[in-house]
Amino acid sequence: MSQTPDDLTITYNEGGIDIVKELDKVVLSKGAWTTILYRYQDWDRGKEEYSGDKYSIRRYQKRSGEYMQKSKFNISSKAQAQAIVEALQGWMKA
Repeated sequence: MSQTPDDLTITYNEGGIDIVKELDKVVLSKGAWTTILYRYQDWDRGKEEYSGDKYSIRRYQKRSGEYMQKSKFNISSKAQAQAIVEALQGWMKA
């Protein structure tokens, strides 16, 4: 288990292959509830290659000194990610 936000990862290894490969992360908030935005790729067994970039926002709760994932939102495409960015930028200007 992870004791700090920097220790948290979505990398998942199975049989010596990273099935989920974390490329980058940004810690959006720290504390008893921590929010992290990840950039990652999935391994495609059929094609034997990694997918394009994907994104996930995950919330963790710290209990008894350990972080436990409580929720997640996977951004399904670059188009959806761009739409989220544009919506947030529009709201920030208001």
